[in-house]
Amino acid sequence: MAVLAAAVKCLHGAPSKLPLITRSTDTSATTDEALEATAWDLERLVDGRGEAGVTALLDECAQRSDAFAALYAGKVADFDGDDLLKAMTELAVISELASRAGNYAALSFSTNTADPDRGALMASVEQRSTQIQTTVLFFGLEWAALDDDKADQLLATEGLDFCRHNLRMERRYRPHLLSEPEEKVMTEKGLTGASAWGRLFAELTSATMVDLPQAEQPVALDVALSRLTSPDREERATVAAAVTQALEPGLRTRAFIFNTLLQDKAVDDRLRCFPNWLSGRNLSNEASDESVEALVSAVRNRYDLPQRWYRLKAKLLGIDRLADYDRAAAVTSEDEDFAWSEAKDLVLDSYASFSGELADVARRFFDEQYIDAPVRPGKRGGAFCAYTVPSVHPYVMLNYTSKRRDVLTLAHELGHGVHAALAAGQGIFHQSTPLTLAETASVFGETVVFGRLLEQASSPQSRLALLAESLEGSIATVFRQISMNQFETLVHTERREVGELSVQRLGDLWAQSQTELFGDAVEVTDDYRSWWSYIPHFINSPGYVYAYAYGQLLALSVYRRYEEDGAAFVPDYLRLLSAGGSMAPQDLGEIVGVNLADPGFWDSGLALVERQLEQAEAAAADAGRL
Repeated sequence: MAVLAAAVKCLHGAPSKLPLITRSTDTSATTDEALEATAWDLERLVDGRGEAGVTALLDECAQRSDAFAALYAGKVADFDGDDLLKAMTELAVISELASRAGNYAALSFSTNTADPDRGALMASVEQRSTQIQTTVLFFGLEWAALDDDKADQLLATEGLDFCRHNLRMERRYRPHLLSEPEEKVMTEKGLTGASAWGRLFAELTSATMVDLPQAEQPVALDVALSRLTSPDREERATVAAAVTQALEPGLRTRAFIFNTLLQDKAVDDRLRCFPNWLSGRNLSNEASDESVEALVSAVRNRYDLPQRWYRLKAKLLGIDRLADYDRAAAVTSEDEDFAWSEAKDLVLDSYASFSGELADVARRFFDEQYIDAPVRPGKRGGAFCAYTVPSVHPYVMLNYTSKRRDVLTLAHELGHGVHAALAAGQGIFHQSTPLTLAETASVFGETVVFGRLLEQASSPQSRLALLAESLEGSIATVFRQISMNQFETLVHTERREVGELSVQRLGDLWAQSQTELFGDAVEVTDDYRSWWSYIPHFINSPGYVYAYAYGQLLALSVYRRYEEDGAAFVPDYLRLLSAGGSMAPQDLGEIVGVNLADPGFWDSGLALVERQLEQAEAAAADAGRL
């Protein structure tokens, strides 16, 4: 079943929820004692038994899987409703056990990717979980093979609410499934194929260190990238050159990894009869190829919006034309520092202004050690929320550096967290939504906190800085992600039509997709041509990135409903979060009055981004910067 496969995927180093934007980190403010004390307690996942708990969970999981196969293999075609209910109840237990062990290993590894013992634990868990997955793999195949009338009859069984939608969605894979022996081979070989390459890529990028002229010692890649916000253009150019230099030694290796995974996916897609490289991702997102094409087309048709901002930003920075390394530069010198306790109070108070229930759910993350926040050597970059399993609270990882953007990242990831916590009642089959809806609560929470920060802005310059950050967040999430989707389309297509792509050719295609986004507003420098090579989504989750744009535009539309309806909107919003993935995306949208089937939906969301741009332009004028 898909949920067990998802548990195994988490073991491969991809947390169950990735960040909306992988924000850079900086270690310039790490003396906050409250921050340094903020660390996960992962023992809840393994009943306080550490690695021995992982072994115990997998032992029980294996025993149950063997018994499940002995009882049901070859018999699904003869099921009655009671048989299906019993089988799915047991499969939920098996999935929880595998997921608890997998999350413990993956989350432990994410806090120190350089620790060989943690890497070894994750590899061991992957191997055993793959064996378990192959044992129960027959069930999904036999379920998909049932004729529609029989399946519909079984789905009407009372008591299947915890898995009914999941079972319906599983049947959509019927045209793309192989025989049971073939599926077992694909699963087993994946462990030493895509999974292994993905882990190698993660370890290589985590180990990349950048020599900066003013630094006493080399800094992590995320730390170096954060320096691109510097108001000093010469410093930005120097940092960009240093990043390119740091990426150079392993560039051919990462290109080889990418080529290998491009071909691996091409083979999988051919064997499974997917019509194009993105169809498999669309199917898992419960989105049609046509709807995704409409999204991509709508966003590409409005590339004038980011280009308009970048021209304005050049004026604000006093330069004729931005270079790629100027895009993250702060437009004012104002950037408040927030101690960890201040960030916590601000986020919780902002959440409470919307819903006391939501704030109470968020507070548990702080009070019960479900956040790992400090920057540490070897720690995975960026930020994410891991849903884990319904029986265990979700976990949030940050690289908090006390900057205002980090406060918004905290608000964003807590949005994921409260979504996961509220949806836990749906059970393991329905707790998570498709990726296309996964950003709703995170962007909503971030927007609520942004509104509070904007209210507190003490000067026109502060207001401009905040609006600029918000707009650039939307540009990064909507337009940049679609440009990266276009890069993926180019490389997947050319790899299948032409063959292995050289480092030079990958750089060409990266520059092509980025130049389309930037137009003549931003110069794409030669140094920038290798910067595709540290982005994990291309490696771990091909086709993932467009879901960011989908989620951002959806979330902005949901927030607009809140602006229109006020407090009356809150119960519907909480009902949406509590529903998890128990319904189709279209039905989930209807809970809060959003029509995802409306062809004009994307244009409506893009209009909200344009409104942000107009507000930023007005703020620049008010600040006397134009």
